[in-house]
Order: sequence, then structure tokens, then C-alpha cells
Amino acid sequence: MKRVVSLVPSLTEAVAETLPGTLVGATDWCSHPGELDVVRIGGTKNPKVERIIELAPDVVIANEEENRLPDLDALRAAGLDVLVTEVRTVPDAFGELARVLAACGAPGRPGWLREAETAWRALPEPAERRTAVVPIWRRPWMVVGRDTFAGDVLSRLGVDHLYADHPERYPRIPLDELVAAAPDVVVLPDEPYRFTAEDGPEAFPGLACALVSGRDLTWYGPSLAWAPRVLGEALRAAHR
Repeated sequence: MKRVVSLVPSLTEAVAETLPGTLVGATDWCSHPGELDVVRIGGTKNPKVERIIELAPDVVIANEEENRLPDLDALRAAGLDVLVTEVRTVPDAFGELARVLAACGAPGRPGWLREAETAWRALPEPAERRTAVVPIWRRPWMVVGRDTFAGDVLSRLGVDHLYADHPERYPRIPLDELVAAAPDVVVLPDEPYRFTAEDGPEAFPGLACALVSGRDLTWYGPSLAWAPRVLGEALRAAHR
């Protein structure tokens, strides 16, 4: 059995569900599965490089957006095999998940991944398209911009976010500009900023708000199997 360290929460869940016992290290933010019992090696942006090296993993799995290049270079310089994923679309997620799991020793696509691919293929063409802004932080307000996985997820559900053509992937936008854009819905995930019914919607008076799970919106792992259904329900509920 291979020894794996994961620097990406969604990939941690994917490997743990598919190859129990393979993970020897994961970040402090790797919250799923809940019973995961491995060495914690710091955050995604500040991993304990020396601790990872001490664990002597066969492969370290990372992501070009979530992890910093200097940390990955340091791991490579120590002789470790570092697999870096790039996920900007739902199809990217399926391809990269298959690549990661194969590198970790999986003999083929697990059932949850096949189920997820089927769920997304079965999505009907949206009867109508709606606009959205998707804040991911406040103080300062930041939103989903161009070329993001979350943006592609929403697009496949019939929701076009208004900053898809912004030069930045996660631009800072003043709140008054977000409100003035008058989207059909404001999509408020619970991560990385934890928007709640009491913290977020009050900033957008008169606008429909959909509170969604950040795991459903931004994680590429087992949650992909139910994400289209759960997100679709949340988006529809915001318009009732």
C-alpha cells in the first residue's frame, strides 16, 4: 500500500473514501471524512514541509490554486513525488480525480466517481438562465471571477455569475457595486468565509440569496455525486 500525504481537503476525502489506510498525512483543514486519523501537517498555505518529509510519503497530492509553489518545490527538492492538480471545470475534476487515485494505487474508477460522472451527465439543459454574484469573503468583499471550478459548476446549473470575464479569478469588488449589479441571486457558500443566514444576506437587501455548502460548490471529490441535486434545490429555493 502506498503512503500518501494530501495538501487538498477535497482530494483527502477522495483518497480516504477510495483507499482507506493510504493517507499518512493531511492538512488541518481536511475535515472529511470525519473519522480521519492521520498526522496533521499544517494548513494548505503553510504546510510543515519538514514534517511531510519525515513521513516519507510515496506521493504528495496538491493543487495549483490551493498550495504555494515554494512549498511544493521544497518537497520536490527533498526527493518527494509531488502530483499537482489543476481543476477549473467539472470535466477537469473527473480527469484529475482519476489521475490522483491511480497515482495513489486505485485499480480503477471507484463507484462514487462513476456515480458523480453520471449525475452531471444527466443534468438537463436549464430551462432558463439566471445571473449571480458569488462572494467568497467579506472585509474585504471578494467574489468568484474568471476561470473557476465554482463558476463552471454554477454555469452547468443555469447560473451565470457576473464576474466571469473579470481579469482576476477572485477579484475584490466593493459591496455597493455588487448590490448595484442586481443579480438574480447572490450565492453565499459557507467556505472559505462562513456565510450564514445571519451573516451575509443582510448586506444584499432586496436581492434573493442562496446559502449553499462550500463543499458542494467548490470541492472535487465524493460530494460531486450529490452536488448538482443539492445545489439545484438551494438555488431554486432562493427564488420561491
